[in-house]
Amino acid sequence: MKWRLYLPMQILAIGAHPDDIELQCAGTLAMYVKQGHQVFMAVVTNGNMGNYDVAPEELARIREAEFNQSCTVLGATPIWMNYPDELLENTVQNRLVFVDMLRSINPDLVITHGANDYHPDHRYTHQLVWDALPLAGIANIKTKHPATNRQVTLYMMDNLGGIDFHPTEFVDITETLELKKAALSKHASQTRIFHDLLDIDLLDVIETVGKFRGYQAGCKYAEGFTKVEAWYRGLSKRLLPESDQESRFNYKTEG
Repeated sequence: MKWRLYLPMQILAIGAHPDDIELQCAGTLAMYVKQGHQVFMAVVTNGNMGNYDVAPEELARIREAEFNQSCTVLGATPIWMNYPDELLENTVQNRLVFVDMLRSINPDLVITHGANDYHPDHRYTHQLVWDALPLAGIANIKTKHPATNRQVTLYMMDNLGGIDFHPTEFVDITETLELKKAALSKHASQTRIFHDLLDIDLLDVIETVGKFRGYQAGCKYAEGFTKVEAWYRGLSKRLLPESDQESRFNYKTEG
């Protein structure tokens, strides 16, 4: 039996709204943090249109503060892009903003929404990320930060409620489910409005979907992902975190 050290990675999760990342992949991000990787969470829009009883400018401030608190719970670094809620567009100008954001992190792996998610901000976020990734490595496209120095692997996270999403890989989040719930709980303005308007408990949603994905994955709770397959972005090893005792310390046995 021999030991192999995994070097720390730069992990970037990109969500359209301030609570999207917590809903869909916070358990996995918490696993990455536990294993010594550096995690960044980028929120594209400021969520300023989400509540009927709070003015947009004030709501944007509230949701940014909640997002920062959530990142603290998970041990992640926040990135607040501050686009207006509900109005995101896939333009060349916005694509270049995404290019520069990606370059500022130089990530090994990016997680974002799927192309068929229910909300246009989710779908445009997916498209902007997907279109920006190849440009981020082209040195002659100039932004504030230098070009990335690696081919970046892209994963799509689950759709809300697991609807019309078919994972190809799973992460066992049994040991980080409570951290995921604690992080989502920081988004009090959003959990309240879902309860008031739709009678939906978002904490119950993540536990229910987590348990369902766990049945599929063969564990108690899981999150599901699909790797975006593309030229020169294949993998010869797994980049999503594993839940065994050894991987918590960035080691894996081979024998």
